[in-house]
Amino acid sequence: MFEKIITIFSTWAIPLLLFFIPVLAISKKIKVYETFVDGAKEGFEVAVKIIPYLVAILVAIGMFRASGAMDIFIKLISPLTDLIGLPAEALPAALMRPLSGSGSLGIATELMVEHGPDSFIGRLVSTFFGSTETTFYVIAVYFGAVGVKKTRHAIPGGLVGDLAGLLAALFICKLVFG
Repeated sequence: MFEKIITIFSTWAIPLLLFFIPVLAISKKIKVYETFVDGAKEGFEVAVKIIPYLVAILVAIGMFRASGAMDIFIKLISPLTDLIGLPAEALPAALMRPLSGSGSLGIATELMVEHGPDSFIGRLVSTFFGSTETTFYVIAVYFGAVGVKKTRHAIPGGLVGDLAGLLAALFICKLVFG
């Protein structure tokens, strides 16, 4: 029964939002098309401003993976993750997620080809996507867009949130699929 409710909700959530948001805007006398175009124009201007920050973060991620540092880091922390039941195969996806959405998607795709999307690892990695954020990417893009140079507690706070999301994903996947 619960699975059926979730399926119905997930099927209709986006179409309903796409219907109700313009209806609500029209009811409040907001010019929907003009507002959308203004937002798109602003989005383009922001995109142009953040390109240097995106290039920097993508180069850093590429260097991190190509240097073998990720593999070394995984070998170092895998004894700790084994204690909580986090499969070593899922570690690259968990570690890449705060750095890059496309990088972690590539790793997740490789894992799903190898283990299957309905395997525990496939489901766990998929759940990581919904429970964590691309913290460094978000910091680079948003802080770069507004010119913030000192991130203060944003990075540690984001990484703590990512860790909580990973642990929650592991707990829920073990509970539901384990």
